[in-house]
Amino acid sequence: METSKSLNATTYITFDGYVDLHKFRYLYFVTVLLVYILIIFSNATIVCLIWTRKSLHEPMYIFIAALLLNSVLSCTNIYPKMLIDFVSEKQVISYSACLVQFFLLYCFGGSEFFLLAAMAYDRFVSISKPLQYPNILTNTTVIICLVLAWFVPALQSTISLILLHNTGVKLCNMEVKGIFCNNAIYTLHCVRPRSVTIFGVLAVVDNIVLPLLFIVFTYTKILSIVNRSCKEVRKKAAETCLPHLLVLFSLTCLSAYDIIIVRTESDFPKTVRMIMTLQIFVYQPLFNPLIYGLKMKEIHKHLKLLIYRAKII
Repeated sequence: METSKSLNATTYITFDGYVDLHKFRYLYFVTVLLVYILIIFSNATIVCLIWTRKSLHEPMYIFIAALLLNSVLSCTNIYPKMLIDFVSEKQVISYSACLVQFFLLYCFGGSEFFLLAAMAYDRFVSISKPLQYPNILTNTTVIICLVLAWFVPALQSTISLILLHNTGVKLCNMEVKGIFCNNAIYTLHCVRPRSVTIFGVLAVVDNIVLPLLFIVFTYTKILSIVNRSCKEVRKKAAETCLPHLLVLFSLTCLSAYDIIIVRTESDFPKTVRMIMTLQIFVYQPLFNPLIYGLKMKEIHKHLKLLIYRAKII
């Protein structure tokens, strides 16, 4: 029979998602450290280009910079603790620190969908109302979109933590089937409060489903417009919209894993679970700067110029 445990400052949770850590701990450490450095370098390079080049001070590129910065912050929430776990005898985290990691994880995760929705709106206005674009996508509008993109997920994550705290949950399980604190923390509780479950569903709808529906609607309208337009307009639309759609597709697939597999407590093999979990913080943060650096014409042009100057120096 499982025994419950009251929560206090010394309550520790064990991560049970690592595979053969005793054999490959140093290989894991070096590999993940190199990946983390590459993520920071690649994303920071694009963000700095957008920051320093006046020709890139447009709403579309500002949203891209925000998305890449969001990826770096999201990875920083996960990677340092993971690196510590690789070289530690026990892979543990305090329950309070676990909740903080959980909070930041879904703050940044929800923000990605809102930022992609803002990009979709930017492209829609640019293609459907090119002459009115400067009057619609003003600096104030851009700032409001950025604030909402980070504030709404943060507010919902805060409410989730408040609900957990106020319902006085107790732990019947001290192991997380994973390598960081995500939705799997709900499996630790003896009983999942109904209020937490209901609000969790609402948060998924607000942070993922609604932005996705908005993006699908927006790009459907864009597709309808470009089909009636000349070849030059279709080419411009493809250059600017395709990277956003590729990023959206990969993010949606990876988020589906976290929502469906983790919440339904599917009995996946530990190796598969670890690989899929790592993909969220390896594939997406490296994929974004690669796509925007190669597929966005203006960014690619400045990136080539930067590489050329570096060679000369």
